[in-house]
Amino acid sequence: MSIDEAVVKRAAGLIAAADALIVGAGAGMGVDSGLPDFRGEEGFWRAYPALRQAHIDFYNIASPAAFFESPERAWGFYGHRLALYRNTTPHSGFAFLKRWGENLPHGVSVFTSNVDGQFQKAGFDPNRIHECHGSISHLQCLEPCCEEIWSADDFQPDVDEQNCLLRNPPPVCPHCGGMARPNVLMFGDSGWIASRSGAQGDRQAAWLAKVRQPVVIELGAGTAIPSVRHFSRYVTGKFGFGGRLIRINPNECEVPNRQDVSLKTGAAAGLAAIAEVLGDVWK
Repeated sequence: MSIDEAVVKRAAGLIAAADALIVGAGAGMGVDSGLPDFRGEEGFWRAYPALRQAHIDFYNIASPAAFFESPERAWGFYGHRLALYRNTTPHSGFAFLKRWGENLPHGVSVFTSNVDGQFQKAGFDPNRIHECHGSISHLQCLEPCCEEIWSADDFQPDVDEQNCLLRNPPPVCPHCGGMARPNVLMFGDSGWIASRSGAQGDRQAAWLAKVRQPVVIELGAGTAIPSVRHFSRYVTGKFGFGGRLIRINPNECEVPNRQDVSLKTGAAAGLAAIAEVLGDVWK
């Protein structure tokens, strides 16, 4: 897929002129790192054929009800994802974003609907990351019996990938001894403990109050789950912070106005193209 050189130069110019970089990352950001694409039932079932055989789609397995109905299967799904994310190396685009942010007066802040922890793995400041849907690397009580959120570092899932079932005991709540679940916002989820994500959002809002000319680079964020799209609109819209938008997406790449930039390509390719131009500015 070819990328218009003039459009890439416009994107590079917006970044070089900004006082802060805001990264808005959706599910497409991880595809170039080798993470599965869950868009549509076919994409999900290609990654989890055992769930196809059981006629279980993403919306059903990614729900608190799945942990009550079949905890081994629910933790088979989330345990597999946890191990996958731990073993995944962030693609080169993460390093470009980090370096560009370091060249701007107010640095970089991340807003992501992804729960995979890839920005932390890529070396971004954890205090500048807002995971609006939570983190699979953190746990909470399934009930929940309390408001505590704790690290999942001590849990090593042993998953039968062929059948998508957890073989070892699931993690438990240190307070009530009941089953723990990922601290991730699921579908139909009234039990998600949002305090960690809320604190991240408060820190991001305080940072945003200091910036005057931000640029948002939105990557792989679609309209099916529009959390990142809404945030981009909040920052760049009429009643937001007046920032400009660079939207990189191979499918849904339209932008609100002609001052913004649209790149119809994947995250890694789009960022690499911009990096080639910015290389003349930032060595």
